[in-house]
Amino acid sequence: MPTDARCLVETDESSATVRLTGVLDRAGAETVRGALLARLWQRPGPTRVDLSGVLIHDPAVHDVLDGVRREVADWPAAEVLLDPAGSPAPRPAAAPPDLVEVELSPVAEAAREARSLIADGCARWGLPELVEPACIAVTEMVNNVVAHAVTPMTLRLAPRGDALHAAVRDHAAGRPAYAGPAPVDSVGGRGLLLIDTVARRWGSTPLPDGKVVWCVLYAEDETAFRN
Repeated sequence: MPTDARCLVETDESSATVRLTGVLDRAGAETVRGALLARLWQRPGPTRVDLSGVLIHDPAVHDVLDGVRREVADWPAAEVLLDPAGSPAPRPAAAPPDLVEVELSPVAEAAREARSLIADGCARWGLPELVEPACIAVTEMVNNVVAHAVTPMTLRLAPRGDALHAAVRDHAAGRPAYAGPAPVDSVGGRGLLLIDTVARRWGSTPLPDGKVVWCVLYAEDETAFRN
């Protein structure tokens, strides 16, 4: 996968390894960042980024790579290990067993299909208290794609401990902007407020050909709210 002329992002389809080779400077960092994020969405699960074959002289570039690791930390079933030493490649990793995903078209019925997936997943993972808040958040995420991005989308869900991680990936550049609660006399504009209300964390990550909007909900937050 070519990126900047001086740095390559090489993927190994037989293992969960991405290898950077060449010289990576500040000018090429954003291109490499985008290539890494696209790959990390494409292949969920733990991913090792082998840095043993790349030269990095600018500390700011290390900050960009650390930023990639932080950005995907709340995606469903995503984890990045930055490996400067080039450890032996791990065995090929199967898809995370608790990960569920579905491809959705940008139509009104997409939200109903998403809610059904959430209900089934939460029942299987022992997180019944998160069905309602997750349905609220994901419905808004899906409806935003239907109303604004108007592209095919992927909904991905995975548990982590007592938390549910959800993400919707579309193929439009525009990112959601939350400016706080909408005025009481406004029409609309409350979708992101609903996500902000039910999720402990949420955000959006730009990709070269779109974005990922994600949120994390905790069972303990819902239990405290009901009590």
